[in-house]
Order: sequence, then C-alpha cells, then structure tokens
Amino acid sequence: MCVTNRPPGVVIAESPEPMKFYIGSPSIVRLPDGRYLASHDFFGKETTSDVTHVYVSADRGETWARQGEIKGQFWSTLFLHDDALYIIGASAEYGYTVIRRSDDDGQTWTSADSPDTGLLLSDGRYHCAPVPIIRHQGRLWRAMEDAGGPGGWGSHFRAFVMSVPEDADLRDAANWTFSNRLEFKPEWYKKAQGVNLGWLEGNVVLTPESKVVNILRVVCPEGETAAWCDVSDDGKTISFDPGTGFIHLPGGRTKFTIRFDEESGRYWSLVNKQRDPEANRNILVLVSSADLRDWRVERLLLEHPDTEHHAFQYVDWLFENRDIIVASRTAWDGSHSFHDANFMTFHRIEAFRS
Repeated sequence: MCVTNRPPGVVIAESPEPMKFYIGSPSIVRLPDGRYLASHDFFGKETTSDVTHVYVSADRGETWARQGEIKGQFWSTLFLHDDALYIIGASAEYGYTVIRRSDDDGQTWTSADSPDTGLLLSDGRYHCAPVPIIRHQGRLWRAMEDAGGPGGWGSHFRAFVMSVPEDADLRDAANWTFSNRLEFKPEWYKKAQGVNLGWLEGNVVLTPESKVVNILRVVCPEGETAAWCDVSDDGKTISFDPGTGFIHLPGGRTKFTIRFDEESGRYWSLVNKQRDPEANRNILVLVSSADLRDWRVERLLLEHPDTEHHAFQYVDWLFENRDIIVASRTAWDGSHSFHDANFMTFHRIEAFRS
C-alpha cells in the first residue's frame, strides 16, 4: 500500500516499513528553553521492542529533527524534574521498570542496569504507557501495571502506584514506594460476564479533595467506561470499590491522559469516543470534567470515516498557555491497520478553553 496523502498535523516520525514496524508510545515534553522533545518506540513481530527514539523541535512544533535513541527503554514517559530531563517506563515489552536521566536535552541518557542507577523493579513483567506524573505532598507519583494476573492480555494486568520523594535520587530504587498489585476481578463488571475484561494504563491524578486516585482504561464491550481506584496517603495501598468505581468516560476503552488545568478549574483529556457514531480510534475529541466523574465532550478534534486503517491514538499532550500541544500515534494511508500506526504526528489545539 502506498501513502496517497500526508496525515493531518506535522509529521514528527514515520515508519520506514509500515507493514513491519509500527509506531507506539508517543510522549511529549517542553524543555525550559521552550524547545519540544517527543519520543516513540517501535513494535511489531519483526522488530525488537526495546528502543525509544527521541526528536526535538526548536520552532514550536513546526519542524522536527532526530535527537537520539535509547536502547533498553519502552512504553515510556518523558518528564522534567528540577530542570532535569527524565524518562520512565519499561526496559522492553513486558520488561523491568526503569528510569533514566539526560543532562544534554535527550541526546544521551544514563544507564539503568542496577537498583542504584535506574533499575527500579526487576522481579516480574511490567507494563505501562506514557501516562502523567504528578507532584503531591512532596512526592512524585505515577501509575504502573504488571502482567502477573491470570489469563492473557487485559485480564492479566494488575494495577499499582509508585511514588518517590521529590528531593530524593529518582534513579535509586530504595527511594521509591510501591503499592500493592490490584487484579481486575470479572465479577465486578456484571454487564459483561464471560468477556475478557481488564484494566491498564492508569492515570494518577488529584481529586478536588486533593486525594490521589488512579483512573484506568477499562477493557469492556461498550468502550465508554473507566475505573477509579483510591490510593492511600502513604502510597502503599490501592483499592477499588466496584459499587462506585466504574465511571462513564467517552473512549474509556482506549488509552487516555488526564491533566488538571488551574485556570479553568477542570480536568481535561483527549479521548477516542466510541459511541454516537460507532467508532474505533478514528475519532478524537476533547473532553473535560469538574470532578473526574462527569465528563462532557467539548469539541471534535480529528476524525476519519475509515475505522480499519486510520486512527489518532495514545495521544500524549501538555498545556501551553492558551493551547494544548499533542503527540499522536497516527495510522494513516498505508498503515498496516488502525492499531499499527505508521506516523507520530504533532498537533496544536488553540484556545482550548474557548
């Protein structure tokens, strides 16, 4: 298949062989000097799933240049802490949990080969995505999963939360606190007995009452449900109440990122709405909520009528003054499938509060 036209937005990266190598895990960060960095990995049966590629833009996303790559980094989030650049995720597909630091804006990175240099968890098979890292009560917080539960994809994910003091060495595993691992129980979701259910790719976020919660994507038939897990103040316990923990979120079946905007006093996300009309990942909308439970669609952002080979998915994004800047895993003309994206694209949502 050949590409007949370019996707919307600005192309950051393109698969060299879209039938074999698929772009995943877009992440974006804004450096203190105003430049943007974006990263992605490749997945597919014919590629090694343990390399993250990094790109830089010095003109607010209008053009991008390759910055480097990181061997042994996958499913990862770029973030800044004390003006230092970090990346956190897995060492490979279902690898260990690792974190690295870069002191030259993403050109080179520290190793993560021991518990005091960034190897945070090495006792199982870990999973994540580029999801938010928040600051609360002197700690950094992040959601994670392992694949230690029963069954296959979906049902085997066990959710947990990890946190570290802000003034500690983030690369020292001894400084991190990890909660219990919470398995999804099929009997919780009575609307779909017998279906392979599960949760993954959680978002740590503060409630209006300043409580840490983990809001997760839920694998379920109707596709518009997310899960609300409570986190203890010390970060050691995560729990779920099936009576109140399922919330309606457009596109809750696919990966999303939730962030709080102080100016509007609302939580925002970019999601793949699944209903009205029936969709896959070919519709991207902006949603907001005042309380993390009741969500409303604010505007349509991107759409394509084809559900099989076009998608705007796994979007990572940041507030930038009046705008939102976005990195998208985009499947377009010539893709292997909607899931197997052939581009990473950059987008700007101007005046998103309007």
